[in-house]
Amino acid sequence: MFESFGNSMAYQLLSLSPQSALGQAVQFFFMDITKILLLLGVIVYVIGLIRQWLNPVRVRNAIAGRGKVQGRLMAIALGAVTPFCSCSSVPLFIGFLEAGIPLGVTFAFLTASPMINEVVVVMLLGMVGWKITLTYVTVGFIVAYISSVIIGRFNEQKLVEPYVWQIQLGQQEEQMVSGWVQRHRLAVAEVRKIVGKVWKWIVLGVSLGAAAHGYAPTEWMAQMGASNNWFAVPLAVLVAVPLYIDAVATIPIAEVLLGKGVALGTTLAFIMAAAALSMPEMLILRKVLLWRTLALFASILTVSFILVGWLINISFYG
Repeated sequence: MFESFGNSMAYQLLSLSPQSALGQAVQFFFMDITKILLLLGVIVYVIGLIRQWLNPVRVRNAIAGRGKVQGRLMAIALGAVTPFCSCSSVPLFIGFLEAGIPLGVTFAFLTASPMINEVVVVMLLGMVGWKITLTYVTVGFIVAYISSVIIGRFNEQKLVEPYVWQIQLGQQEEQMVSGWVQRHRLAVAEVRKIVGKVWKWIVLGVSLGAAAHGYAPTEWMAQMGASNNWFAVPLAVLVAVPLYIDAVATIPIAEVLLGKGVALGTTLAFIMAAAALSMPEMLILRKVLLWRTLALFASILTVSFILVGWLINISFYG
């Protein structure tokens, strides 16, 4: 359906040649933009319904009082399924610490939430299949767990801004929503809010993906991103870090990279770095973390993504 729409727009309406780079780029753009926006709208609507039961208070209370291993696993699982973006990280961070949740466990949630983003996971599933998606989710769980263990070995008092420990949170009330009509309206409002916020990044990501699909030399990209090119994975991570781009927008880029012959580990390292090491996320976390903590957190993730990218490439390609 999406491919047919792309063909109609590029080759019939605009009369572009299927053999030309421009025609292929335009066809990819229309095909992917419709697919992503439709998937995004459906996913966000469903998440909007879930959000009415999984608010920050419930997430915090579910993790509080658990053992470190159980707490880490639950924090990662909740981070993967809860629809909280980076803008929610500061109040969640403070709320978790106030509830007595160890800093390492809190970092497990903060790592998993953007990286194993439910929107990214579902869109990966629809675009590149369940095997790559399962690999991505598994890697995300492992990275989140290991990073939380490492962070947990440091003195919490020396990692966080002093004012965080002095904040006394007031009683937060959970707003229970009753009735499917009201839930539907809130879910629709969530779709408008989130799609309205990220659509420009989707257009940017699809445009970059379309340009790469139509114009990037396949042979060169395959050579640069080959599994035996050890510099490809670190380069992919370094390129992704400064990108001011929503994680969803990396999906069409990843689709093109895989299609051009770039190795799976290199592609997944790029997606994870763009999701978990984005500049906006780091700047927001700086409000509660000391500079050395932020540098430690970013360094752990960077090294983890590179090692995991190499390991996946070795495992898949030998």
